[in-house]
Amino acid sequence: PGSSTRSMSLLRGINPNLRNIRNSELAPLGMRAWQIKDELRQGARKPYKELIDVSSADPHRAGVKPLSFVRQVLAVCYYPQLAKSDKLPADVRQRAQRLLGTCAGGSAGSYCPAGGIPEIIDIVCEFISRRDDGVPSYPENIFITSGAQRAFVEILNILVNTLRSPITGVLTPCPSYPPGNMAVVMLGGAVVPYYLDEEQGWELKIDELHRALESAKGVCDPTVLYVINPGNPTGHVQSRKSIEEVIRFASEKRLFLMVDEVYQDSVFEQESRFVSYKKVLAEMGPPLSHTVEMASFHSVSKGFIGECGLRGGYVELVNVDPSVMRNLYTLMSRDASTTTGQLALDLMINPPQPGDPSYPLQLRETQYIRATWVQNVKRVLEVLNSLPGISCQPVKGGGYALPRLHLPPGAIQKAKEVGMLPDYFYCSRLLEETELCVGAGSENGQRESTYHIRLCITTSVDTMEEVLRRLTSFHIQFMKDFS
Repeated sequence: PGSSTRSMSLLRGINPNLRNIRNSELAPLGMRAWQIKDELRQGARKPYKELIDVSSADPHRAGVKPLSFVRQVLAVCYYPQLAKSDKLPADVRQRAQRLLGTCAGGSAGSYCPAGGIPEIIDIVCEFISRRDDGVPSYPENIFITSGAQRAFVEILNILVNTLRSPITGVLTPCPSYPPGNMAVVMLGGAVVPYYLDEEQGWELKIDELHRALESAKGVCDPTVLYVINPGNPTGHVQSRKSIEEVIRFASEKRLFLMVDEVYQDSVFEQESRFVSYKKVLAEMGPPLSHTVEMASFHSVSKGFIGECGLRGGYVELVNVDPSVMRNLYTLMSRDASTTTGQLALDLMINPPQPGDPSYPLQLRETQYIRATWVQNVKRVLEVLNSLPGISCQPVKGGGYALPRLHLPPGAIQKAKEVGMLPDYFYCSRLLEETELCVGAGSENGQRESTYHIRLCITTSVDTMEEVLRRLTSFHIQFMKDFS
């Protein structure tokens, strides 16, 4: 009884914003997936001997091999005696020695300065300027963090004013990246969804931004516009024209732009090209280039490097008031980024160059990964669009496909009877019957009466073929059962 009383007391003290976060659909699916994996380890008899989880874009978990240069350099950083071995390429040993020279005490196990290791921040600036065809980037505008999501939360911490009435509103894409919306609510803000146009390849329409802004009247005070390009989980890639329209809209409505660009290296369609918001803003010229406030994010978790577990990323601020920057520095100082994540960041944005000993292998590996993912996208679209009751928009970039389920009324009714959302019901049955875990579209948000599933396309070829084989077999039978 005493323990129960204490638990009830603790519950009354929980941050009320936590109660406002919609229950995650992914959590029970993920927990059940781990249970099934454990059951398989203990010898349980199931239709398949191995569980496959493609609910999140974790390339290494899905069979993609790490880049050799990255792992070799990190190995030397954590066991410096390897630098004496001639079995590793000279540029690997030289890079490791240079990186260790940036670490306090010459050790990768030491604390890092708040905001990031200065030498690596300089490398980030050089990368951004090179990517953006010479648009300058300045160290004082860069913060290195333990992943892009950490930076996202800290920027929101500055922008969401919990004392304001009405509360701060954040325009967010729908479908979207779930942790982003959760962070807005947890910090006391309001999510204002704007719907991407599925029939037009998940295009971002300015008319829809105007509608979303109008819908917020009397509910909240929108001050932030959150954009994801390339799209997560939609796979769209914005054109320069679309980016210009969004920038003009943000300027007209005096909105702070938060741009998630972590999939910038993952563009698969030949006709599409990633262009950063910062580059477009700079090339639009004054007054926009001097007035539109923006934060852009990048991460080592995505792209060819795919080092999700190393937790490294950065945010670059543009046109932000110096007083705000000082407050942000104070926030960032609470918890320095991991050394490993910063070393990985250096290796991602400054890979081997032509003439370096490691360049030929790096080129082969990255070309193979790109070809694999292009092939995966092609196969996903071919297979899923050939099945009855399912359709998938083109995947131009990013890490996912988001096919739409056209479920029969019987399946929707059965889901209601068991207290599940229809797409979650579909995913739950898929997991139990085939040991295949995909994400429910309701986790990302979707238009009313539409249903989707989310599956990672940044896998190995063999993994994707097995995913499609299991999904096809299940889907055909599922549609028969409920038709």
